[in-house]
Amino acid sequence: MTTLTSRSRRNRVLIWVALAAIVALSAWINLPTFGRVFPGSAARVATLPAAAPLVTAGQRLLMLSPHPDDESLCCGGMLQQARAAGAQVYVAWITPGDGFELDGVLTEHALRPRGPSMRNLGQQRSAEALAAARVLGVPGDHTFMLGYPDGGLLRLYTTNYVTPYRSVHTGASAVYVRGALTPGAPFTGEALEADLRRVLDRVKPDVVLVPAPQDFHPDHHTVSYIAMRLMAERGQSSRLRFWVIHGGLEWPVPKGLHPGLPLTVPPLATRLPWERVDLTPQEEQVKRRAMDAHRSQTRIIGRFMHAFVRGNELVSAQPLPDVPGSAAPATAGAPGP
Repeated sequence: MTTLTSRSRRNRVLIWVALAAIVALSAWINLPTFGRVFPGSAARVATLPAAAPLVTAGQRLLMLSPHPDDESLCCGGMLQQARAAGAQVYVAWITPGDGFELDGVLTEHALRPRGPSMRNLGQQRSAEALAAARVLGVPGDHTFMLGYPDGGLLRLYTTNYVTPYRSVHTGASAVYVRGALTPGAPFTGEALEADLRRVLDRVKPDVVLVPAPQDFHPDHHTVSYIAMRLMAERGQSSRLRFWVIHGGLEWPVPKGLHPGLPLTVPPLATRLPWERVDLTPQEEQVKRRAMDAHRSQTRIIGRFMHAFVRGNELVSAQPLPDVPGSAAPATAGAPGP
């Protein structure tokens, strides 16, 4: 009995020590000094080349956003600058963001939100996306909601390319969200690619902003794979520009609003040829307002989202690092035909 009591006490002590360590680590990563331990520090960002304007007057820029809010997090400043340059800006959301269960718990007041509750969340986040686009100066008729399943894009790209996928979150197997480009389209990779081709045909973009394949989120790197293939079919790979949101190791740090700090290079994509897009204080403020339009998100992960309100954004003309001795990838260089 004594031995069991001693073990129980030791276990409790270990649990409390572990909890204290987690709390201490969580506090540390939210301090501005934490960013200095990363190789992608402020010093490195300062040495990155400044990006040339993505587009010029009369050109067209298309943002492919896997979820509502991605457009603001990665590229809110770039979208503003494109508008200011006289370009036409378009945004296409691939999913309505209906797979974030914690969001569903708070929005629908349900312990295990499923089916209608998560579909309601998808409708709400779709409306928030339009509000955020308006803040960034993108009119409603320059937006597209495709409405495919949040958290299911990799399945559509692989096992469910032809056979419809049923979302584990919403129970839906076809596009249901209001205002979708193709209402009732089945959740298949074939249908998703058909919708993306429709968007590309309508917009005829000079530049397309897409996630980099190194982005950790499965929906994000799946959109990257599809976009690279579709643009390659058109001989337009050089029009792609890449960004990262889920960059690994708690990136970006510190969490929360630190507008005086730079956005550092994501650890999962340190070898990409990043360029720095500098933002003005006014562009930072508009970017934050666009983020805050995603109200269902900011009340849960606001500190993560606000960590992207920095003095710069990052963009790469290449999806993969150069291999010594090989030819430069087709995506390098200025936008081409």
